[in-house]
Amino acid sequence: MTVVIVVLIVIATPFIILFASALFIDRAYSLYRSVIINAPIEVVFNYLKCIKNQDNFNVWVMRDPEMKKDFNGTDGTVGFCYAWDGNKKAGKGEQEIKSIKDNERIEAEIRFEKPFKAVAHTVFDLEREGENQTRITWSMASRQKYPMNFMNPFMNSLLGKDLEISLENLKKILEEKKE
Repeated sequence: MTVVIVVLIVIATPFIILFASALFIDRAYSLYRSVIINAPIEVVFNYLKCIKNQDNFNVWVMRDPEMKKDFNGTDGTVGFCYAWDGNKKAGKGEQEIKSIKDNERIEAEIRFEKPFKAVAHTVFDLEREGENQTRITWSMASRQKYPMNFMNPFMNSLLGKDLEISLENLKKILEEKKE
């Protein structure tokens, strides 16, 4: 009987620690990454505001080239909605353009359904760095329900790398485009 109790304690301890630590971790997280692109702000903005262009640079979209996509509205305008249903890596959800400020900012809301339900807010901020240079800062913020918020301290490193790769892909596309 004592062996069974010891085994149960050993199995339960990591879960107890996880649930207990999640009580003290903020439920919100945010992260951002930036890149400077050697292209005029107008060129960068006009490419970036069209969500369908994310097929070419966003690593999350690229995780399933066969995913089903559905579009509602006019791409590059407030209210445009891009829905996807992909494999386990891509998940299922939709992204909606919520606000656009020409050559400055694009705000979107991402509503995930799979692998778990969540809502994230993403922003592309653009700044003119020179006559033909643009700084893009891509930020993401969300809230996790308890006990999933135990992941929040790792979100910066988990999601940040994907943002960096996506921004580098975007940089390559736009710099090659102007040549």
